[in-house]
Amino acid sequence: MRKSRNGVLGAILIALALVAAACGSGEDAKEGPTITIGSANFSENALVAEIYAQVLEDKGYPVERNLNVGNREVYAAALESGDLDLLPEYVGTALSFKGGTPTSDSAATAQALRDVWGADGIAVLEPAPAQDKNGIVVRQDTADALGLSKISDLAAHTDLVFGGPPECPEREFCLIGLTDVYGLSFADFKPLDVGGALTVAALEGDEIQVALLFTSDGVISAKGFVLLEDDKGLQPAENLTPVIRQDILDAYDDDLVDALNEVSAELTTEELSEMNKLIGIDGEDPEQVAADWISENL
Repeated sequence: MRKSRNGVLGAILIALALVAAACGSGEDAKEGPTITIGSANFSENALVAEIYAQVLEDKGYPVERNLNVGNREVYAAALESGDLDLLPEYVGTALSFKGGTPTSDSAATAQALRDVWGADGIAVLEPAPAQDKNGIVVRQDTADALGLSKISDLAAHTDLVFGGPPECPEREFCLIGLTDVYGLSFADFKPLDVGGALTVAALEGDEIQVALLFTSDGVISAKGFVLLEDDKGLQPAENLTPVIRQDILDAYDDDLVDALNEVSAELTTEELSEMNKLIGIDGEDPEQVAADWISENL
């Protein structure tokens, strides 16, 4: 009987140890508020958010995911209200959204965003070398037939249909900028998705002749599309940067900032493009792609 009772007790202790280990997720569990990590509603942003989540989980931080929440109007409001705590942002467009004026200088643009968003209790951490800008893309046959190599070349062709995110007509770095900076006029604008499969399919199928994709998108080289040169410098610095609520930072030690900045220090545009290809073209699982990148770089 005693042997049996000891065996049961041992089993219980082992089970408790396993539960404790699971809760720790790699390192000793941190005590503090759960960090709700969000993302914009496209795969690249969700991928980087997943990298943040896995890194923090491995270091013992309590994490909750709420990915693909919507466009900037939605997720910025959620961040400021406290519904989200952390997400990857693009410094130039974010600064413009907050009423600032971004430039091609990554450090200066990031600092300007800190100055603006800090008043709302949002901390802007170190920007990654990885940038993802709006890119204007055409098929190779369209480029050859019309002699297109830069965005300004489109000014002579007003019979083309342009496709991109539904919010593009209201964005200064999308249709507004193409009109004001480049003087472009399109036969029509077709609202599609945010640099995703709908836009790619419409471009391939000639439903649109000009598309907005992201410059780090692996589909551009995979499909043989032509990325037109932004010869008038419409697009600002767009380094991927962790933005996080200050009250979350205040609840933890500097290790949290260090962990996120370490991700930024290692994330390059080339690696981002390759991960986008693995997910968008090769169909690999985003969580596994994130885990592989962490294993290779951190």
